[in-house]
Amino acid sequence: MDTAQRDAISITGLRKTYRAAGNAPPKEALKGIDLQIRAGSIYGLLGPNGAGKSTTINILAGLVNKTAGKVMIWGFDQDVNPRNSRAAIGVMPQELNIDPFLSPRASLEIQAGLYGVPAHDRWTDDLLALVGLTDQAESYTRHLSGGMKRRLLLAKALVHRPQVLVLDEPTAGVDIGLRDMLWANVRRLNEQGMTIILTTHYLEEAEAMCDRIAIIDEGLVLIEDTTAALLARADRKTLIIDTDETAMPALPDGVTAEWRAPHQLAMAYRPSQMQPDRIIDALREARMPIRDLTIEQPRLEDVFVDLTRR
Repeated sequence: MDTAQRDAISITGLRKTYRAAGNAPPKEALKGIDLQIRAGSIYGLLGPNGAGKSTTINILAGLVNKTAGKVMIWGFDQDVNPRNSRAAIGVMPQELNIDPFLSPRASLEIQAGLYGVPAHDRWTDDLLALVGLTDQAESYTRHLSGGMKRRLLLAKALVHRPQVLVLDEPTAGVDIGLRDMLWANVRRLNEQGMTIILTTHYLEEAEAMCDRIAIIDEGLVLIEDTTAALLARADRKTLIIDTDETAMPALPDGVTAEWRAPHQLAMAYRPSQMQPDRIIDALREARMPIRDLTIEQPRLEDVFVDLTRR
């Protein structure tokens, strides 16, 4: 089947209920999730803490047993072909689960062995070069910096050349240099045909990287669409002016304004209800001089907050 015409991940009716200790009621972490993730895409799985993202990822990775539902990974039913489905996916976890007494090279070789990759098919040197650890290949991992350890986690997720790569909060707590390196590698892998699934709390990263995004909360999918379509739902823009004035002018109903700097006024409005020329007319009527003017577009954060506000 043509890669462009298949689903890398197909999730139907996915449920997970955790038993609670004592007499506490069981916790339903996933309440019937349906997701179709196209092959070759970069897909964002977003949600607040406790939304069900980690549970979903752990089920995909085979680390948690689902309560109900169907999971297909690269065409393999997780219940029917668990070995093949696990071989099709690689997961870069958020936690630094690395043996401190192994070198990066040894860690990758052992990981490849666990996946049954024959010695002649391993690409350890290439992986070390890909994540920038060639010079540290023989060092103990306990001597690596936190950023280097995260690079090694990425390499471990790739040892068996999976068709699907899951990145669970890959840039949490890392510096800008490592973040840029990681995203450059992710784009390169995606250009080569790998499907990427990303969870992150840095919504600007998801907005910049992802083709489609699903926002989940309390075990349910709140919305799933292209990134562009989600941004269009925000119905929120901000008109920003630089002015010599310091007094707040009278503005049309529905406009909220704040001073971002002593002479910079930001006025938020809903495009579905108002055009910016009405705001500009009000400023002219108030005789407020305008030295510069920009319109700030909606962000994914606006959509996220609107949907997950409780």
